[in-house]
Amino acid sequence: MTETADKKDVQKLQRTVVDSLEDVKAQQLVVFDTEHISSLFERVVIASGTSNRQTKALAASVRDKVREAGFPKPRIEGEDNGEWIIVDCGAVVVHIMQPTIRQYYNLEELWGEKPVRSKLGAAKPALPKTVATKALPKSSKAPAKKTTKATSPATKSSSLAAKKTSKSTDKPAAKKSAPQIAATKTSAKKAPAKKTATRQK
Repeated sequence: MTETADKKDVQKLQRTVVDSLEDVKAQQLVVFDTEHISSLFERVVIASGTSNRQTKALAASVRDKVREAGFPKPRIEGEDNGEWIIVDCGAVVVHIMQPTIRQYYNLEELWGEKPVRSKLGAAKPALPKTVATKALPKSSKAPAKKTTKATSPATKSSSLAAKKTSKSTDKPAAKKSAPQIAATKTSAKKAPAKKTATRQK
């Protein structure tokens, strides 16, 4: 009897949390069963808010509705920042996140093995991993493009450096040929001097 009563309490708490989030128009609301993963809580609820004001309003709505339903007062963390607020309702832990933070940490991959219906009679939830996997290739492709752009100037600079070195090596060769030309000129001038000496004799 105690197990069934606990399950009913968890379901009631879950419905209260979901209703409080929907009242403030939470986005991408999902619920996961975490009994097989952690003994500290039985449900993880993840929802998105478009701004700090909305995430704080969502957290306040959960806190007030849970207390009105007769459950203990939840503990709230991250309310000052507003980017990621955790509302600990005991058996249900609520993560209220902004979309960029939610995509980065991807809690669905950690807790999303067993999605459950947010309400009785609601449609069967789809796995939210598709949302995260669609966003990941974009982020993975972006650095690849950046690396190609970053390496292309390096290759250009290396080719220019090679051209400069080849030019610098050519210049000393030209300088070396100049003394040789001067030596040939002086030798050519000395040869007629011998001829003039023989004529005087």
